[in-house]
Order: sequence, then C-alpha cells, then structure tokens
Amino acid sequence: MSLHDALTRVEARFQELTDALSDPAVLGNPAELKRTAKERSSLETLITAARELRSVEKQIADDEGILRAGDAEMAELAEAELPGLRARKDELDARVRTLLLPRDPNDDKSVIVEIRAGTGGEEAALFAGEIYRMYQRYAERMGWKVEVLSASPAEMGGMREVVVAIEGDGAYSKLKWESGVHRVQRVPETEAQGRIHTSAATVVVLPEAEDVDVEIKDDEIVVDVYRSSGKGGQGVNTTDSAVRIHHLPSGLIVTCQDERSQIKNKAKAMKVLRARLLDIKIQKESADRSRARKEQVSSGDRSAKIRTYNFPQGRVTDHRIGLTLYKIDDVLQGNIDALIDGMIAADAAERLREAGEGTAA
Repeated sequence: MSLHDALTRVEARFQELTDALSDPAVLGNPAELKRTAKERSSLETLITAARELRSVEKQIADDEGILRAGDAEMAELAEAELPGLRARKDELDARVRTLLLPRDPNDDKSVIVEIRAGTGGEEAALFAGEIYRMYQRYAERMGWKVEVLSASPAEMGGMREVVVAIEGDGAYSKLKWESGVHRVQRVPETEAQGRIHTSAATVVVLPEAEDVDVEIKDDEIVVDVYRSSGKGGQGVNTTDSAVRIHHLPSGLIVTCQDERSQIKNKAKAMKVLRARLLDIKIQKESADRSRARKEQVSSGDRSAKIRTYNFPQGRVTDHRIGLTLYKIDDVLQGNIDALIDGMIAADAAERLREAGEGTAA
C-alpha cells in the first residue's frame, strides 16, 4: 500500500470517529464514548503531521511551477525557499511513516515494575533502591501515580526487591524499554582500598492486565494466608493478613504482605499475577511474530545487560543503541527521557526497515 493510500484510510477513519462523537447513540454510552474518544485522540498526531506534509508538498509544487514559469524575480524567491521546504518534507515523510507503523496494543496500559537486587550483595540492594527512586521520580514528572505493591528493604537502606504499580496513560509505551539487567560500577562506601565494584539489579516491566486480558479461574489458584514477617513493635501483624497465591497452570507464585488487610493483599497479589500472565502471553506472541528481530532492539530478554551506570566516569551507557550520557546524577533523578526516546527511535527505525524489506519482497 502506498503512503498516500494509507493516509487516505487513516483520514477517513479519523472523520468517522469525529462524526461518532456527535452521535447520540455514542454519547449515551459512556464506555463507547470513551473508546471512540481515545481512538480519535491516538490518531490526532498522525493527522496533524499528514496535513502539514500535504501543505509542504503543495508549497514545493507551487515553487517548482514558478521556476518553470520563468519570472526571474519570483523564481529567485522560490529557489531560496525550496531547500528548506524539501528538508521539511523529508522530516515529515519520515515522521508520518513512523506514526503509521502498527502500535503495540498494550502501549496505553499502566504497568507493574519489578526491581530486584542481583549480584553484589548490599551494594546491589542499594543500587536497586536507587533504580526504584529513579522510576518514581520519572513517574512523578509524567504525572503518573505510583503505588508500592510489595517491598523487601535491605539492612543498609536499599531494596532487595520492590514491586510497584505505575498508573498513567502510555506508561507501558515508555517504560517497557527498561526491562533487563542494569549494571552499576562504583566504589562502595565500605571499600577501604578504593576499588571499583560491579553490581546489578534486574528490572521487569509488565503491562497491567485487566480481567478481559487474562482469565483466571478459581480452581486454577491456591490461596494461602499467613502472618506477615517484619521488624518488631507495631510493624508485626498479629493476624494472618499476608497472602500467597499459587497459579497452578503456570506455576507462578505471588506473595503480598504490605497491607494489614488480607483482602487488600490478595487484590494486590492478583494484580501482579494477572500482569505476569499477560506478559508471558505477550512474550510468546512476540517470539512467534519475529524470531529474527535484531538484538539491538530486543528488550524482551530479561537476562540481557541493557545499561551500565559508571559512577567514577559519571556516565550512563545503553548498550542496545550505543548511547552514552555523561550525567549520571541527572539520570538517577528520573531524567531518563533521552534513553527512552533513543530506544523508541531505534525500534521505529528497525520496524521501518523490516516494513521496507517486506514491501520489496
């Protein structure tokens, strides 16, 4: 299909959705109204870019017509204008082609983020805590809501494990690129000889699943309740409020003990279980669709080292796209847009290349 034909179809769909928003049948159905408005909103950026592309193409055609007409004064103005217009046309053409690529159906979802300390003992736990705070600050900047679902603090103030829900439109589209092994290189405070140690934390980002995404039958799970463990004093539960859910078909086990309410703990554990089951489904579909996908953009391998944070050099390097930033403090404050945008651009470029090869074939 040509670019012109693709845009014609999108513009027709955009007009259908615009008309539907004034249809009494849609206005009277809150769920349908929300779905229609959301789909229309998702097309607005593409429509705006497509309209500007057509406008620029018309200006180029007009200027080229002036050059052919032979009016010396007007031709001079047109000739001066054309290089900028052609450069803008190329930019818009690339942007429109990128926006036309099929979207990940989960991109609009909220996420569950699981962060676990890896090799490196207490230093790894400290780093896992820093990674958690990095995402927390990023989420706050984006206007997203963060809720801790479960946490296992370390003795020196870090996190052995923390699972959080980040709620906000498009959270998965941004944070899905963070899955993988994050490595830190620095001199621990307890290191007397000033030697650099290497530690790691593993990040898993899961799209939050709704009931329609994943069906969990009552006879597929075993729910155990037990007394929460923790520090002494008022922090110790005197009732069996902690919950462990075993999903029999997959073998997954999820525990939650952060709340004093058994009901709340079960709800949180079920949220995590649904997300993990949806992720298994997504990973399988992704593997079936594209087994030969370039390693550069294959963030799905959770065992892959994706990024290194080197404190002595003040740098952060994303190994998938070869991007290095010399502003580690800024990154750990949650300013990770350049890293995320770099991955999004690399993914779009790879998909455009694949689409081109498919068309050529």
